[in-house]
Amino acid sequence: MVSEEGFQRWEARGAVGYLVLAAVVEEQFASPPSHARVVVAAGAFPTGVLGYWVRRLAEGGLAGALTATSRRRLGHPDGGPPLAGTNPLALGIPSSDGRPLVADVSMGRVTYGDVISGAAPPEELVPFGGEHAHKAFALAVGLQTFVEALAGGAGGAVLVVARPEADPVPALRELAGGVRLPGDR
Repeated sequence: MVSEEGFQRWEARGAVGYLVLAAVVEEQFASPPSHARVVVAAGAFPTGVLGYWVRRLAEGGLAGALTATSRRRLGHPDGGPPLAGTNPLALGIPSSDGRPLVADVSMGRVTYGDVISGAAPPEELVPFGGEHAHKAFALAVGLQTFVEALAGGAGGAVLVVARPEADPVPALRELAGGVRLPGDR
């Protein structure tokens, strides 16, 4: 592992992403950033439900944004070969009320896990958004190339972890007036 104050690079060499992310998260607690840090996990796949990892960070007082590549399964909404994975994006923000805000989305209408479990047919593995699917497709392509630029093309994940400077979640909950927010259990 390469470790500097604002950057870490983990070489997973094909290790299971779940195990790599478990070690990455534990390292953030063992040696938290002074302010913020970019963590690259190169060669890690599959990474699973990213919301799990950012929730752990948020419950430990750290804010996190995590994305990962997946196999290329999404084609352009107008057709063509698969160009990007479903490339999830998860955000976790700690809260003094003990209920972090956690958002975790895939860029596909369904996940590949839904397809292999039989919960969805393969033809539903398209960018989400219906007539606005080009937006999810653009984000999927952006996330794919962002992670590949930092981790290389063998799969990987990129985490931005930071010590929060403010606590916006309680005010958002009050403003929401009881509406369920992302990550509420």
